[in-house]
Amino acid sequence: MKAHQARRFLAAAVTGGALLALAAGCAPSSGDDDGDETPTSAAVSDDVAGAGDVTLKLSDFWGSAEGEWIDSMIEKFQTKYPNVTIDRTTEDWGQLNSTLNLQLQDSDGPDIASANNGWQSLGTIAKGGLVLNLDAYADLYGWNDKVPTTIARQNQFSTDFSTIGTGSWFATPLARASLIGLYYNVDKLDALGLQPPTTLAELEDAAAAAKAAGEIPFAYGSSDGGTSVLLGVQATLADKDSLNNFIYDDPDVTADDIALTEAATTVKTWADDGWFTPSFEGVDYQTSVANFLDGNGVFRWEYTGSLGLAGDQLNQFGYIQLPQADSDSTVGVGAAPGAMVISANSEHPDVAAAFLDFLMSSEASQAAVDVGLVPMLNGDVTVPDDAFSLAGESKATATLDADDGYVPYIDWASPTLLDTITQNMQLLYAGRATPEQFTAAVEADRAAFLEQLGQQ
Repeated sequence: MKAHQARRFLAAAVTGGALLALAAGCAPSSGDDDGDETPTSAAVSDDVAGAGDVTLKLSDFWGSAEGEWIDSMIEKFQTKYPNVTIDRTTEDWGQLNSTLNLQLQDSDGPDIASANNGWQSLGTIAKGGLVLNLDAYADLYGWNDKVPTTIARQNQFSTDFSTIGTGSWFATPLARASLIGLYYNVDKLDALGLQPPTTLAELEDAAAAAKAAGEIPFAYGSSDGGTSVLLGVQATLADKDSLNNFIYDDPDVTADDIALTEAATTVKTWADDGWFTPSFEGVDYQTSVANFLDGNGVFRWEYTGSLGLAGDQLNQFGYIQLPQADSDSTVGVGAAPGAMVISANSEHPDVAAAFLDFLMSSEASQAAVDVGLVPMLNGDVTVPDDAFSLAGESKATATLDADDGYVPYIDWASPTLLDTITQNMQLLYAGRATPEQFTAAVEADRAAFLEQLGQQ
């Protein structure tokens, strides 16, 4: 995962069109056309030790703590199975996603790779027959029971590739997560005499109190995007199933059904009330992060991991996943930081699948926590006492795991939707578009993509 998620989304939007063109122009047809690319339950095995000497090539984009995590998982897997060697190659996130299609067509390419979810990357390489249908391995390892449905759907497509979020497994998640949630400055909240908010209403009360005390309620900048505040608020207001189904291209669900107008109205009101960083329209992402870390702001909606908290900062900031405004359940925008795929050219798919299963294990979650990353899929992790923000993040994923409460990033609904949202948020803040017009623009973008898919 990139250091900050805004860049991740922008790269996805830029590379999506190129990937689709590559798939149309030079990818082989889907394995479902001839029936011999999809392994059956009887044909797969979990006997890694009996596979003989195996070398797997792994291509991913993880650096820093994420790189430490995957290196530790490779070492653990190789210790468990001395007959297996995993040869890891690391590339820049944008470079990997722009070339993965071609890499997977190469007979000497990776056996395993980290793809981006959604139509921009995973859907393209799956439709092109470049990666394996993993249904047989899902049955073998029990992924349908192990993985929350809302996370499993992020890795699934119908076998005719007309629908995302249902059907067959073409990738797997990891035992760690990337979320959108609410960070807060512990000392500033204490100075205001306030407890961490537990509802959206309490957050608004706290923001009003912060403003009255001369503090900046929300550290924020929107000059180069800044969608986390909108998506974070939307997750507290929207029906989980409707939001998932909208993103997964259900034509019966429209942008009017996912609390988008309500969320846009809320953030516009916050902006008009002066709750954002002064002149936030001209503040870029990196500056707004630095402002928050320097104490200029009580709260910040942000992607986990993007603040780069370390050392004493882990106790200077807390993290909250707010529950739904009208129920006790919790819904959060979140996904694994990568969709793990097995190349259709791999000579050792059974061993590759065993490694993917290992990356979803309790051991993998604890290894994530040990290097300061957010775990997922497994709640039985031990968080260090001196990592307050990580404790909040880990609690959030445990809650979302239990509530099956994940929703994917809304821009997955079409390759161009991120640009549409970003551009129309600027118009919204400038008073040149109403919340209703903002929602209409989102609906028009997605409807055009559904038409391309033949669903409208």
